[in-house]
Amino acid sequence: MWQQNYIPLADSLALSATIAALPIFVLLFFLGVRRQTAWIAASCGLVSAAIIAIGEYRMPVRNLIGAVTYGGAYGLFPIGWIVFGAMLLYRVTLATGNFEIIKNSIGHLTTDRRLQVLLIAFAFGAFVEGASGFGAPIAVAAAMLTGLGFSPFFAAGICLIANTAPVAFGSIGIPIITLAGTTGLPLDRLSSGVGRIVAPVSMFIPACLILVMGGWKALRGVIPAVVVCGIAFSATQFIISNFVGVQLTDILASLVTIGAMVLLLRLWRPADSFVAVGEHAEAAPVVVPHYRLKKLLLAWSPYILLVILILVWAIKPIHVRLNTATVVFNWPWLHNEIQRVPPEVSVPSLYAALFELNWLSAAGTACLVAAVLSATLLRLGVWTFIDILRQTAIQLMRAEFTMAVVLAIAFLMNYSGATGTLGLAFAKTGPLFPFFSALLGWLGVFLTGSDTSANALFGSLQAVTANRLGMNPVLMASANSSGGVMGKMVSVASIAVASAAASMKPGDEARLFRFTLPYSLCLASVIGVVVLFYAYVAPGLAP
Repeated sequence: MWQQNYIPLADSLALSATIAALPIFVLLFFLGVRRQTAWIAASCGLVSAAIIAIGEYRMPVRNLIGAVTYGGAYGLFPIGWIVFGAMLLYRVTLATGNFEIIKNSIGHLTTDRRLQVLLIAFAFGAFVEGASGFGAPIAVAAAMLTGLGFSPFFAAGICLIANTAPVAFGSIGIPIITLAGTTGLPLDRLSSGVGRIVAPVSMFIPACLILVMGGWKALRGVIPAVVVCGIAFSATQFIISNFVGVQLTDILASLVTIGAMVLLLRLWRPADSFVAVGEHAEAAPVVVPHYRLKKLLLAWSPYILLVILILVWAIKPIHVRLNTATVVFNWPWLHNEIQRVPPEVSVPSLYAALFELNWLSAAGTACLVAAVLSATLLRLGVWTFIDILRQTAIQLMRAEFTMAVVLAIAFLMNYSGATGTLGLAFAKTGPLFPFFSALLGWLGVFLTGSDTSANALFGSLQAVTANRLGMNPVLMASANSSGGVMGKMVSVASIAVASAAASMKPGDEARLFRFTLPYSLCLASVIGVVVLFYAYVAPGLAP
């Protein structure tokens, strides 16, 4: 059995943390400076993480291989699986011509690009996040905006920024459920904590999206919509997360927002006109056809089926029954072969590595079933469906590989002890730890592309460190999840998904990273300030 060592270099935490962070710097360098594609940048990051694990942490090669393959498998399932299902569902809708009806139904509400962004990227994207998560909302919303005529790059960038507010409660609350499992803290208090941190920031995300689109001039023309959208979502997110629970927070918040926007658009329209990037002011106005309710329901049926199936999958008796088909096994060359030691954990303990192949109860399977049922309902031929299946697999091949490599980096850093080193370095910030606690969550999501994974990586460390510093462990654990949502837009996995969904050119991935990075860092810092407020100014309002 190999024991982790969190200060492997010259008994210096500063030097050890610098070395531990090198894979992150390598990723940043190749993606942001050298402008390499995401899969190349991720591969270089994995090589550097492996060299550090062996050279500095003295991790046995056997355990290194186990950690890399374990992370890669997790990247493909369940994360890659649900992205594949979501994209397959979209392509079925596209092949049957119903996506045009969906687009036109949005166009019937408004042809204003700013309002389309609020409805699709923010509200509908949050709906898909709550129902499935794990990259699906970015994939679906980016594809919808591209289909409406947005430039692929702009559609991807906007959807990445929009997919921040709902992430902590995504996939029926899985990130916070995971956080409760890894920390042992009460689920309802963690739900309240994340809601109290994220909801105030969520209120301003719609305004941020419009500012990104066209600055203050664009924002002035749609202030009523921005206010309604922001208040409807954030208020519902706060209420549900604090008084109902994590499972329905995103779904209800997004539905309330869509309903509020539809009602607003019956009473108000923008007085000005707006030209989106890549469009021309002199372009002919779009003629939007009207459809009967039956035809609209049929067109939207794939996504209606998706939501119904996700909710059915989440019903406890059904979920338990589906889980009977789950295969759980010890990951070879890794399970209980590594010992974690304080201060990453309170007492020395073996590091488990159990892989759950919940192929039937996984949300990705619900997406796949929704795609099959949609193909049947929309009368898509069997061979046509098989061809769509093949095309989807080819389209996502590079993105799936990227996700597998990124998760391999995260798991390798975690099992080698590099993650623990970085966590200890953040803990040295002392009174400023509440601020850097949010940035630690940001770092976790940047690495993994998943708030669920970031909570699994750093949740326990946040709680242990908070107790050592005499701080509120629920608040610090909540800060991890809340700060993590702002790392979603710059994670390599998310960029790969967005670029694939929007059919971007491979070279544009690095450009997309540079586009979203300033917003990501700014919003993560805002989350840090909110956590500082709860920690020192109004501790009585903290969960």
